[in-house]
Amino acid sequence: MQFIKGMDVSMVKELEEYHAAYYLNGEETDVFRIMKRCGVNLVRLRLWLDPYDENGDAYGGGTNDLKTTIELAKRAADSGLDFMLDFHYSDFWADPSKQIKPKAWKDLTGAKLGRALYQYTADVMKRMQEENIRPVIVQIGNEITNGLLWPDGHVEQTAAMTGLLANGIRAVREADPKIKILLHLDFGTDNAMYRKWFAGIEPYHLDFDMIGMSYYPYWNGSMEDLLYNMNDISRTFQKDVLVAETAIGYTLDPLGCDGIVFSEKEEAAAGYPATQEGQLEFLKDLYETVRKVENGRGIGVLYWEPAWLPIPECTWSKKIGCEYMKDSMTPGNSWANQALFDAKGNANQALIHLAEL
Repeated sequence: MQFIKGMDVSMVKELEEYHAAYYLNGEETDVFRIMKRCGVNLVRLRLWLDPYDENGDAYGGGTNDLKTTIELAKRAADSGLDFMLDFHYSDFWADPSKQIKPKAWKDLTGAKLGRALYQYTADVMKRMQEENIRPVIVQIGNEITNGLLWPDGHVEQTAAMTGLLANGIRAVREADPKIKILLHLDFGTDNAMYRKWFAGIEPYHLDFDMIGMSYYPYWNGSMEDLLYNMNDISRTFQKDVLVAETAIGYTLDPLGCDGIVFSEKEEAAAGYPATQEGQLEFLKDLYETVRKVENGRGIGVLYWEPAWLPIPECTWSKKIGCEYMKDSMTPGNSWANQALFDAKGNANQALIHLAEL
């Protein structure tokens, strides 16, 4: 497999519905084609089961149901890009702080929950085959540091957690044994956590190929620590490793958006100036770091939501989504100044020069 230069572009359909447009060297072009021309070779797309309330209103955040995911995957394929599927196994965001069972599964436990996960995964893979879509990598769960499908699959319930993961893996293997399977945790510099997590699942002999690590420099620390962890974990568990999510700001301007994550504090912690040149330098250093992993085990980097322009209506959640998750945070467009496009949709230097990295 070639070194992955990947992008998670799950928000794109919703952005375009609000008239987002993308430009390369002054020419308006389809965002997938821009990425292909700039050296991107893979896109990751998240998948939620039922991101709608009882009235059929969308929770927001891209509304990444199966229909949307298939539509975006087809566009990626038409532009010559590989596709990575990210099963969240939730109706909305899943990460270390929340792994909410889908509404349809809320009363299921034990073997019934495992069967539901298996059948859903199998049905998705079958639908994709019918649509002539083939992911080259499938991610079973999203940032499953603390498990998935709580409380049943919490990491402290290791046997139950690995049983659920095994059901998802089996469904993918049965659909296409050549697809690579990824398990993804957050905080890519936390070596002790990665050692404990993967040692804990070893007795259950899960059949997977890759370990994905989130790495945000302003939250997770130095690239030296990232490299140490990638070397140690790939060597100890004999798996390929990749940065499954990363991002950094190119400006400190909130661009008219509420809830912006990246500010002066994050710039100082990251150690790169919040400029297009600083963003490019960060990605150059990160690519070099992952390529340094021993025995060629460092296989790529994926940038998270590079096309999320400063469109205030395109928020990580609508009010009903926050209510569903019982999240008190105010909905907003939190990512615009970390995109790889500027406020007007022009490709940043980091994207323009990606092929050179």
